[in-house]
Amino acid sequence: MSAAHLAAVTFAYACAAAAVVGIGYTVLASALIGRFFARSLAQPASFPPVTIIKPLHGNEWALLANLSSFCEQDYPGPVQFLFGVHDSADPALQTVEELRRLHPDADMTVIADARLYGPNRKISNILNMLPQARHDVLVFADSDVCVGPDYLRNVIGELQRPGVGLVTCAYRGQPDPGFWPRLSAIATNYQFLPGVVTGLALGLARPCFGQTIAMRRDTYERIGGFKPFARHLAEDHAIGEAVRAVGEEVVIPPFAISHACVESSATQLVAHELRWSRTIRRIDPLGHFGSALVHPFTFALLALAFSGGAWWAWPLVFAAMAARLALKLLSDRALRRPCRDLWLLPLWDIVSFAIFVASFRSSRVIWRGFSFKVDGDGLLSAAQDE
Repeated sequence: MSAAHLAAVTFAYACAAAAVVGIGYTVLASALIGRFFARSLAQPASFPPVTIIKPLHGNEWALLANLSSFCEQDYPGPVQFLFGVHDSADPALQTVEELRRLHPDADMTVIADARLYGPNRKISNILNMLPQARHDVLVFADSDVCVGPDYLRNVIGELQRPGVGLVTCAYRGQPDPGFWPRLSAIATNYQFLPGVVTGLALGLARPCFGQTIAMRRDTYERIGGFKPFARHLAEDHAIGEAVRAVGEEVVIPPFAISHACVESSATQLVAHELRWSRTIRRIDPLGHFGSALVHPFTFALLALAFSGGAWWAWPLVFAAMAARLALKLLSDRALRRPCRDLWLLPLWDIVSFAIFVASFRSSRVIWRGFSFKVDGDGLLSAAQDE
């Protein structure tokens, strides 16, 4: 046996082992995701006034529907809405004017302020809005999020539990029209979300998601406000860690909100996924390396290819694909979503593995048209083109 052939066979067996472990992970995630969303929600004991803080940037395809969902809450307490932009000519403000017309009784304030406190423009936008926040319960929510009418009631109920300092929400992908947004939703629903649920169940994940960050003003002040996070790429993760550091709990309720998948081209999708993957690599290197096991189908294909089509590799390919399909079906059931786009799953699994490998090549990310380097602490600095 030549050295090259021996190396190929050895690599094939290593990929087969990774596929077997990955299949086990996928089966476990399939069992856990239904259990996660079957838990009961805490009900609020009271309905305190809430300020919802929405940083905006550009006129996204479903922006009006997303913002309207926050104005249609089954919540009896007062709600103040703050909308912030850096540029008074931002087209998102046209959508806010339409929102005012649709919800004339809603308490809305718009802040246009160009001040920056660091490279994270979202945090700067929020800091510019906060002086206008009148209430002591603060809910920060991204512009590309859509929620159900019980969202605020459920979030406040969880925040009122003893010891809880921050409530964040798991999310599923809601694609804009087109092929690439559908592929992006596959990534969110059948890779990201099961990973979060499994990591929480095994005590391996400490997530906090910018799609929703709800906290009381005293918690905000205890962590020193948000200005310390103006250089963080993953500011949401850093905020969650800061809340835990002051002895308060971060919780994720058993429901999912919708996150718009807006990537309209292959370039945008790959850039977004690379940014996410490189972010995780910086804040959790070991966890990122271990996330290779969410790709059992690709590992099985590699085992098949490098073994020269050996008979033992074929069952791995079919088992991996069956496990991934089962995870999709059970995730759709848990999320009460129709099952569609089955054929996109194996395609995404291959693309996702390529992105995972590429994430180790560089620490450069592109975020809203700006290029940054990310250091070992997850801090941003301006980057030159590589």
